[in-house]
Amino acid sequence: MNVTIFVMNIVSWVLILFTAVWIYRKQEIKPQIWKAAAVILIGLFSFSINLPYFDQQLKVAVLPLGLWILYALYHKRNGGTDWARYRKYAWLGFLANYLFLVAALLSPLVQSSIYPDGKLSTYLSDTSEAYIFKTHPSGANKVLDTEVLRSEIPNMERQQISIDTWYYESIENVEHPAQAPEKFPYQMSGVKPIMGSGIHPVIYVEKDGRGILISTAQEQFYFRSQKPFLKEGE
Repeated sequence: MNVTIFVMNIVSWVLILFTAVWIYRKQEIKPQIWKAAAVILIGLFSFSINLPYFDQQLKVAVLPLGLWILYALYHKRNGGTDWARYRKYAWLGFLANYLFLVAALLSPLVQSSIYPDGKLSTYLSDTSEAYIFKTHPSGANKVLDTEVLRSEIPNMERQQISIDTWYYESIENVEHPAQAPEKFPYQMSGVKPIMGSGIHPVIYVEKDGRGILISTAQEQFYFRSQKPFLKEGE
């Protein structure tokens, strides 16, 4: 679970609740609570456009469809008194879309400050059950040295990667490119990222035992250690 998004959504709903309570207390003629809640939820319904932002899609409410539906239902009932009673709740529902939009805008910034992508410990927080397995025949019979890995994680720095350079280096001296050795012939499993980050990385290990390639749904990050953390297997 992504704790950042969860907390931001909870905060948004709490603000909506407090605003609804404030409106309710200011009214002389109180509406039924369950109807006011339903009006807020219907007011959320809108025509939205999607905009890209930090590898995600933001929904920006444009047309208050739910509010129009509520207006059509209530503006003539009881001489318009029903609409006057529920109008503010309908607008609160529509405007809540922008509150959620602000939360979505802030979430990546808060996420990166709590779970920095430049630190390997974000992805490898718990290595007590870590192990590697070969994903390519070019990999040697190696096993993971968890003690060395654990000691190297705080010191491993993120470096720039060039997939094209790696590819051409691997086929440079190979007659058939399809048979070229894989630069990352191992995959690491059994590791856990920092709790609450919501990150589900795929982790590859370089053949020399010093490089780690973190692959997420959005990006790839390469980290390099001073010491090899692979050793000869049985």
